[in-house]
Amino acid sequence: GWWYIPFFILTVVATSFSVNETDGLDGLAGGTLLASFGAFAIIAWSQGRTDLATMCVCILGALLGFLWFNVNPADVFIGDTGAMSLGTVLAVVALMTNQPFLLLVIGFPFVIESISVLLQVASKRIRKKKLFQSSPLHHHLEAIGWKEPRIVMRFWLISLVFASVGVVLALIDTI
Repeated sequence: GWWYIPFFILTVVATSFSVNETDGLDGLAGGTLLASFGAFAIIAWSQGRTDLATMCVCILGALLGFLWFNVNPADVFIGDTGAMSLGTVLAVVALMTNQPFLLLVIGFPFVIESISVLLQVASKRIRKKKLFQSSPLHHHLEAIGWKEPRIVMRFWLISLVFASVGVVLALIDTI
């Protein structure tokens, strides 16, 4: 119905914004996107959507090539244009596979990054104090002494776990 248009817009804008926020450390956005697109490739394939699965696999290949040069220290950067466009494509794939709510699970690191920013802004406005030393979360972890490669690897692992959980949930739904 008519509600799908604002829902579509909200999903695309929120995902695009969240992926862009995650792009703050070398390899962070690329690795988390790799897990998310991998999950949606499996979901699309299981639904018989070979067109979407093929596109996701092509993006996986591009991300692998990109990550070769983007890991710490990065030679190539994704930038706002790349992060926002990949976030938009991720949201559209989630909507086309009828799994937009599963995007919250599969893209959990993106959700956490956005929540950390929203909480920081709300805390500064309401309490006049910061909740985190810096936001989004990956910058807070840097500020408390975590090294960049450690943060990136932990986010990648979390991405893989949540992407796997998302795939399982999607496949259970088809049984």
